[in-house]
Amino acid sequence: MTAKNRAIIADDHAIVRTSLASILADLGNVEIVAEAENGLETIALVKQHAPDLLLLDAAMPLARGVQVYGEARRWSPDTRIVVVTGFTSTAMLADWLAAGVDGLFLKSALPTEMKEGFAQVLAGGKFVSEEVAGKLAAEPQREELTDREREVLALIAAGHQNVAIGEELFISPKTVEKHRASLMAKLGVNSVSALLTYALREGLLDEHRQL
Repeated sequence: MTAKNRAIIADDHAIVRTSLASILADLGNVEIVAEAENGLETIALVKQHAPDLLLLDAAMPLARGVQVYGEARRWSPDTRIVVVTGFTSTAMLADWLAAGVDGLFLKSALPTEMKEGFAQVLAGGKFVSEEVAGKLAAEPQREELTDREREVLALIAAGHQNVAIGEELFISPKTVEKHRASLMAKLGVNSVSALLTYALREGLLDEHRQL
């Protein structure tokens, strides 16, 4: 008898784990060896089982998705990793592809497409869902934020004013204001409220605040 592929499903929502388990069951050659509902648990289970397949949510409690991805690659480099995410930010989707994931789906993808994609990944291929590919093709390239701009953005989101931000980052309030202006120009907004709304929607702030 041919050995089954061993899989771990990692998502903090039980209904998502159940749905993904059903899709894997339809493949017929996959055994789910564990499920995880937070990032740290996912890392521990990957280290323990070294699965053939990891279905990974992009945002879970206790460890960010990108951290879990990096640790999974470090402890089990042969594991095929598919990210299934509620994020619709094209920038974040592009980042996952650049990181080298084996598959990428939005949670809104059809089960039939997921089944096809999971099978292709287990066979050694790569798979990007049609919806993800369409979003990336349609979205114009946005100028990337610098690390400093991201730091300023996070502090603005926390309610800090220019003086406090400058003290936190050891820069002048005038420099902070320049970073604010640069953020608004790059993201195409003209107010702090619009800046924060855009940043939250696009996953530029705390990623666990999205689905």
